[in-house]
Amino acid sequence: MTDTRVAGGATTTRRRETTRRRLLDAAAQVFAEVGLDAASVEAICDRAGFTRGAFYSNFETKDQLFLELAGEVALDRVEAVRRRIAELDQEGAFADLPANAFAIVQDVLDVSADDRLSILLMSEIRIHALRNRELAAAYLAQDEEMRRAIARIIDDIGRTKTVRFRLPSDQVARLMLTVWEGASVRAAMAGLDYAEMCRRTNEELARVAQLLIEV
Repeated sequence: MTDTRVAGGATTTRRRETTRRRLLDAAAQVFAEVGLDAASVEAICDRAGFTRGAFYSNFETKDQLFLELAGEVALDRVEAVRRRIAELDQEGAFADLPANAFAIVQDVLDVSADDRLSILLMSEIRIHALRNRELAAAYLAQDEEMRRAIARIIDDIGRTKTVRFRLPSDQVARLMLTVWEGASVRAAMAGLDYAEMCRRTNEELARVAQLLIEV
């Protein structure tokens, strides 16, 4: 009987996780199409194929769902950068430092460009965070987490390899993130496709990296 209850509980948990994931994915599409204000809970539920009851059993408000989406975008970006550093390390890309330091940093930054959907989501939450203190606090906390994560990556490079930066890691991380945000938004506004968006964003990031790295 215990095993049955455990199995039933696991099934319920998986079902709940699937429902939550589908609501998040549907909301991402709706937010990107019409924005946070115009997006209704009903529209999100219709896109996901669920009722309002399913929505409110997973999220208290539409803003809470939106904030979680923004957090996922930030965390996914950090993890992509970490994975790329690990891959380069395994490939022996750090063996010839500092001669190829600029090329390595540019390669790492190649994975940091987001698609149009992610850019729209982050732009939406910034706009609403300017008017809502609760959203602002949550956004700033996530932004700080992203900065710390990037700074740790920079520290790892500087500590275990021979790359040296002209500024402290937290300042380098903040500059990189600021440039990334501006470049990606401009590329999205210009209506560029994903490949061209990545290319232009990474060009700007690489130029900043060149100024920050001592070789």
